[in-house]
Amino acid sequence: MIFGGNEINGVTFSAPKKMKVSITHIKRLREDDITFMDKDAGRLLLPHNDALVISINVLDFKIKHVLVDPESLDNIIQWRVLEQAKLTGSIIPATKLLAGFNLVSVTTRGEILLLTNAEVVMKTTLFEVVDGNMRYNIILGWPWLHEMKVVPSTYHQLLKFSMSEGIKQIRDDQPAAKEMNAISFSSSKGKEHAS
Repeated sequence: MIFGGNEINGVTFSAPKKMKVSITHIKRLREDDITFMDKDAGRLLLPHNDALVISINVLDFKIKHVLVDPESLDNIIQWRVLEQAKLTGSIIPATKLLAGFNLVSVTTRGEILLLTNAEVVMKTTLFEVVDGNMRYNIILGWPWLHEMKVVPSTYHQLLKFSMSEGIKQIRDDQPAAKEMNAISFSSSKGKEHAS
């Protein structure tokens, strides 16, 4: 409330002015609202600091150890995954320099368009192909998340997205995430002792 007669920055207010603020609580969510609730984390081993790791179908292959990374500007796939699937001939020659958070750079071996299937949603996805020491088979970044209109929750280890028939979800593979963390931890301990 501003009372009359006060001067603020050279402007004099001569009449009282009131502002009314009202807050409305929505009691019912619409069916297409995406929310995360405590029960979404009910089946997890808590507490956890696990990355959001899922499995996804790429063409006719189920790929495990797929990291969902909202910080990644690209979708990335390992060369060895394409080699095992006999898809290296489909790689489009292109080089790109990818830099990680620790400022280590990797030059890509090319790009590839692959059909991904996540909970019956088919998308043609562009991947940067890397050959090197990457813990995950695939990293799904902004391009895939935005294309799918996915909302990730690392705490709930869950992806949710809206479709015409309602909210769909992709659950994590928490044992795979814990396995990846154990591999990472044990290999970093081995390096410490080796020096």
